[in-house]
Amino acid sequence: MKVTILDEPELEFHGGTRHVDPRHGITDYGPADATADSPRSIRIGVVGTPHAIDGVRRFLDSCRRPIAAKESDLGHLFLAFPGFDHAVGFRSTLVFDSRLERPIRERDLAALQDKSPDHAVRAAVDLYLDELDTLNEEAACDVVLVARPDSLPEGSYVTPPKRGRRSAQPQYADFHATLKAEALRHSRPLQLIRRSTWDPTFKSPPEDKKRSRQDPATSAWNLHAALYYKAGGVPWRLRRSNDDLTTCFVGVAFYRATDDSRLETSIAQVFNQRGDGMIVRGGPAKVSRDDRQPHLTTEDAEQLLKDSMLRYRKEHRTLPARVVLHKSSSYTPAEIEGFHRAAETVLLDTLELVWIASHESIRLFREGANPPLRGTMLSVDGGRHSLYTRGSVPFYRTYPGMYVPDPLPVRTVDIVSSPEVICEEILALTKMNWNQTQMDTRRPITLETARKVGDILRRLPDHTEPQGRYAFYM
Repeated sequence: MKVTILDEPELEFHGGTRHVDPRHGITDYGPADATADSPRSIRIGVVGTPHAIDGVRRFLDSCRRPIAAKESDLGHLFLAFPGFDHAVGFRSTLVFDSRLERPIRERDLAALQDKSPDHAVRAAVDLYLDELDTLNEEAACDVVLVARPDSLPEGSYVTPPKRGRRSAQPQYADFHATLKAEALRHSRPLQLIRRSTWDPTFKSPPEDKKRSRQDPATSAWNLHAALYYKAGGVPWRLRRSNDDLTTCFVGVAFYRATDDSRLETSIAQVFNQRGDGMIVRGGPAKVSRDDRQPHLTTEDAEQLLKDSMLRYRKEHRTLPARVVLHKSSSYTPAEIEGFHRAAETVLLDTLELVWIASHESIRLFREGANPPLRGTMLSVDGGRHSLYTRGSVPFYRTYPGMYVPDPLPVRTVDIVSSPEVICEEILALTKMNWNQTQMDTRRPITLETARKVGDILRRLPDHTEPQGRYAFYM
C-alpha cells in the first residue's frame, strides 16, 4: 500500500491567473472569460408572486454592493462577497425589466394548501409554466429566476398509473425537478430561489428545517456564480498546460425510469476543460444478477459514447484527443468493448476508463482530531485507490465539513495516465460545480449532479429531445 498527498489543484481565472479557491480567484482576478465577449450584462426574468418579485429584486440590488464575510476565526473559509458589478468580482451586472416579470397571484398558490402533495405540485408547476411560456417569447432575457412557493406540500411518493404492469416505480412529488423537466422546451435556463435566500426574516416550514441556511455572503457567492454560468459565462476553468492533450471528461451514470418499462436508463454528462457541460441521454440498462449494478450492452455503450462525442463536436466544432470516462458502476467486458469501439469509430487518440463507486470500506486516520487532508490518496494496488476529496484543507486551516469524510473509491480499469494523474483530475473536477463555490464537493462534476439530472430526465417523455446544455439542469 502507498499513501500520496496530492497538491490542491489550481483553477484558472482572467488572463491565465491561478488560485486554489474559486472565490479568491474571482475577487482577485475576475472570471476566466472576462473579455468583451463575456456576459457583461445579464438580463434577468423573474416569475413569482408580486411580493416575491419585489423581494428578489431588492435582494439582488443589495448584492451589487459588497457583503461582509461571516465572522469566524477561519479567515479563508468565509470570504466577503465583492458585489456584482462591472468593476468588481464577476465584472458583470444584473439587468431587470418589468416586461420580464411574470406575477403569480397569491390566492392561486394559497389554494394549493389543501391539495395532496402530487396534486399541489402539479397545479403549482402549471401556474409557473403558463408564465414561463409567455416569458419565453421575450427575446431580451438570459436567465429566469423562479421564486419558489413559500409553502408547498411536497414530501410524499406518488405512484403513477400501472400501465398494464403489476407495479409501478414511485415518483417523488418534486416541484423543482418537475418544473425543470417541463421547462426544457424553453430557450433560457431557470434558477430556482427559495424565500429563505432573499428574505432573512423568513422562517422555513418544518419540512425544510433540515436544510441549513447559508450566511449572506456565501449565499450571494453561490447564486451569482450559477447565474453567471447560466448566462453563458465561464467563472473559472481547469488549469491546462500547453503540452497537455485536449481532454474531455464524460460521466456515465444511471437513473430509474418512472414505471416498470425500464429498470435503469443511462446518462452521460460531458465536460471540457473550460467547464462547458452537455447532457446526453443514453439507452436502457439492466441490473446484473452478479454485482447488482446497472450495466449497458456492447451496442448501447458504443452508442452512448458516440452520441457524446457527436454532441461535443457539434458544440465545439472539433473532437478531443483524450477522453476520460468516469462510470458510477463497474465495467463489464461488453461495456469495455463498446466504449473502445466508439473510440475507434470517432478516431479518439486516447480513451481511459475509470470506475468511481459510491462507498469505500477503507478509512485513514491522522493523529489528533482532524481528518485526513483533502487530496490524500491511498493506493492498495495498481487498480484500487481511495481518494479523500473532502478532508482538512490547509488553505482553509480547517475541515469545512460537518461529518466525518468518506474517501472516494477510484478503480482504474483501463488507463494510460498514471493513477496519480487520474486522481489529480478527479480532485480538480470536484471544483467545477457552479452551484458551489466552496471546494468541498465529494464527487467530480462528471458524476456529482447525475442524480439530479436523472431526476429531471425521468420526468421527460422518451420522444422528447432533452436540452443539451448542462446549465438547464443545474
